[in-house]
Amino acid sequence: TLSGVTLLGLPAEVYLYGMQYSMMTVSLIFVGIASNYIYLPVFYKLQLTTAFDYIELRFDKRVKRIASVFYTVASLLFLPVIIYAPSLAFNQVTGFDLHIIAPIMSLICVFYTAIGGLKAVVWTDTLQFSVTLCTLAFVLVLGTKSVGGLAAVLERSKLGDRLEFFNMNPDPTVRNTFWAVVLGNIALWIAFIGIDPAGVQRFLAVPSLMDARKCLVIFIVFTIITKFISCFSGLIMYTKYFDCDPLTAGFMKKADQILPYYVLEVAAAVPGLSGLFVAGLFSTALSTLSTCLNALSGIVYKDFVAPFMPRDTSDEKASTLMKIITVVLGLISVLLIFVVERLGTILELMLSLRGITTGPILGIFTMGMLFPVANRKGALCGAIGSVLLMSLIIVQNQIYVWNGIIRNTPKPLDTSGCNITTSTQSVLFNYTTTTLPSTNTIPPSCPSEEPFWLYRISFHYYFLLGALVTMIIGLPISLITRSKEDLFVNPDLLSPFVNRFLRRSAETTRCESVEKELQFIGINKNRAGSKDAAMDKLLH
Repeated sequence: TLSGVTLLGLPAEVYLYGMQYSMMTVSLIFVGIASNYIYLPVFYKLQLTTAFDYIELRFDKRVKRIASVFYTVASLLFLPVIIYAPSLAFNQVTGFDLHIIAPIMSLICVFYTAIGGLKAVVWTDTLQFSVTLCTLAFVLVLGTKSVGGLAAVLERSKLGDRLEFFNMNPDPTVRNTFWAVVLGNIALWIAFIGIDPAGVQRFLAVPSLMDARKCLVIFIVFTIITKFISCFSGLIMYTKYFDCDPLTAGFMKKADQILPYYVLEVAAAVPGLSGLFVAGLFSTALSTLSTCLNALSGIVYKDFVAPFMPRDTSDEKASTLMKIITVVLGLISVLLIFVVERLGTILELMLSLRGITTGPILGIFTMGMLFPVANRKGALCGAIGSVLLMSLIIVQNQIYVWNGIIRNTPKPLDTSGCNITTSTQSVLFNYTTTTLPSTNTIPPSCPSEEPFWLYRISFHYYFLLGALVTMIIGLPISLITRSKEDLFVNPDLLSPFVNRFLRRSAETTRCESVEKELQFIGINKNRAGSKDAAMDKLLH
């Protein structure tokens, strides 16, 4: 629930675009229900080593392998964003070069993950989580006090149009609407909680399904609290800089630096607070990065290396190979850091880069658990088609963002209260009206025409769209290519409520066929006493 995306991305999103994003807490309620009744019971009953083993059981090895490739690509694209977030904060607080601190911290994390493995990850997670909670508490309490209390926060936020919760605009190209945030985050969090290998394994580690469901409820509740606190921090910062926006005034380069800039100012009277804040950010980043590297190296080894290894490969050799894989993956993530800094905000980056492949993976799992008709050909074609379409949409969108053609206009920002000269203020104002903080710093050229609407669709929809396209393509192909082998599906591979529905349908069909047979052989009440008695005799 805690990461650099949460601690930096959410406050910046609310600061620029208002509290509409906080409605993702509504999504989490539906996510808890869906995970509880659709995905978790299946995984818990099967007790698989990894969630992707389900795909092999439900379809075949080819579909599992393609899903593993998608997951590997999604994770590789996500890793640089993880370490980029705290490095950006460190740069704002200390002035230390981003291009130096990011590789250093990445290599440190790669080292202790490769040497210590899962045990090191568990111990560091415990310490880092504690530091991060302290950071959140300090930012919330001191922040609210520094701006004059809760009433002042709500009053200024209302004046600045930040208290927006129910923008019901159905236009899918609008960045933040109620529909985009709620529907998009349902798919996003089901992918993170319901089917992600790391998330699934945590729930399978408890003694019973009931305990797993309790853990799920606790996780959802704490996630809602954490996300809402992060969003509220954005309102506190807007209240603090109500008439002197440091972004417009040129005191920072990226919108995601607003929280560390704010903490640095508030922490002036509290020695060590800014250091605690940066430590908390790096703690969450290193925790997430080490967990992802550990899980990813295991998947790469099992699905892409182990099949080509001799059967008598020793555990020691396998462990060495996994460490090498961890180092290689870490180095790739370091190189990609220099690319992600030129793109959008942290939150948008995370959803865009993972949206290419994670949505199709969600579609594969959902097809398998909810639709008995789905087969391996449908799943394979649906997933590949979805990835190709999502790659086209997202890559083209990021090209437009890079070139400044697609720009997201934030809510009003004011610099009238800043202590800067009139000439400087005029220059800065002209600059920010042509170049927005969520894009790069190169003044964009004016496009001759607006890009196609699909390239402008809100990034909140990426996960949902990827999953839907997989099923829209996959289910018809499954029906067309269905064979006798596909007629029987192991009930354990389907969600419990789907099995209940199938049993009712089977019973109804059986009774109807019996009635037709009775009519055909001419049994009636006079000859057999009653239709019910005849039916009982036939059934016996």
